[in-house]
Amino acid sequence: MKSLFWILIILPVVLQAQTMDEKLYGYRHFQFLYKGDTVNMLVKSKEGEERKRKPVLLFCQGSLPVPLMILYNEGGRKEVGNVFVFNSDLLTEKYHLAIIGKPGIPLQADRQVLSDNFTFKDSTGYFPRFYTAHNLLDYYVERNKEVIRFLRQQSWVSEEGLVIAGHSEGSTIAAKVAVETKAVSALIYSGGNPMGRIMTIIERNRALEKDSTDLTTGDMNYWQEVVNDPGGMDASNGDTHKATYQFSIPPLQYLEKLKIPVLVSYGSKDAVAPFDEYLRVEMIRQKKQNFSFLVYPGTEHNYFPVKADGTIDYDIFNWDKVAGDWKNWLLQLKKSK
Repeated sequence: MKSLFWILIILPVVLQAQTMDEKLYGYRHFQFLYKGDTVNMLVKSKEGEERKRKPVLLFCQGSLPVPLMILYNEGGRKEVGNVFVFNSDLLTEKYHLAIIGKPGIPLQADRQVLSDNFTFKDSTGYFPRFYTAHNLLDYYVERNKEVIRFLRQQSWVSEEGLVIAGHSEGSTIAAKVAVETKAVSALIYSGGNPMGRIMTIIERNRALEKDSTDLTTGDMNYWQEVVNDPGGMDASNGDTHKATYQFSIPPLQYLEKLKIPVLVSYGSKDAVAPFDEYLRVEMIRQKKQNFSFLVYPGTEHNYFPVKADGTIDYDIFNWDKVAGDWKNWLLQLKKSK
């Protein structure tokens, strides 16, 4: 958290890089122009091994416009919170870790200017229009494919293969990129719903229902509106119809096409758990040997334990355990080759 990072500026399309040798927070910073979007990418490497040839693990963010770097004022000095949700040291021994920012969202922001859930809003109090206009599955997939092409041209990137991982919304992005990019050698699908976003919305509301309360009628009506206008770009009530429609296409159709190793991880108390367990049952039925599953009993969407009364125990942080299990799975893949 107290280390520094190198900034590199990458010109659009031709992807030529210029090194500025400025260091901040232990990350190398790459910046592109892609379809009018200033794309920020951070790369975390083991200290002193930034130029050592290693494979890349590209991590796809979850939903919402959260800056990659959140700055905290500690004793008059600014420090950056974890860019990755887990301790990156768990994976940098074998990989360069890469993560790409959200469209129209600054690379870094002070904590005090962000909402309670760390999201960035503009002066009107809403998510920036540029973000909502580009917050689409197809946009993220095409953008990430271009970034992967750039990464594969770098001298410090090994040709051993490229791992793509994603959590929540990022899992859907990662799954579709894996289907469309031959360079991807393994997929980590975390906290995703193989039946799509609308099913997660419905399942979460089902869990809140009482005997006489049906909370999903509104969800079904909303879904009908989305299907009636799948290209709608009005974001006044949250996600655009186009975003909901694209992310609700069941990622199962991407996953079942994959022949590369796939690791599915999820908490058993997450709304997506029944659908990930359906995926596991279905992969067994199809006799697909390239899928592995890790379930974390009693934990929710971000792997925090759920107490007996249904509240979440935020004092127990399991993300490092999860990332450690990912590391062990990746090591086993290398040994099996």
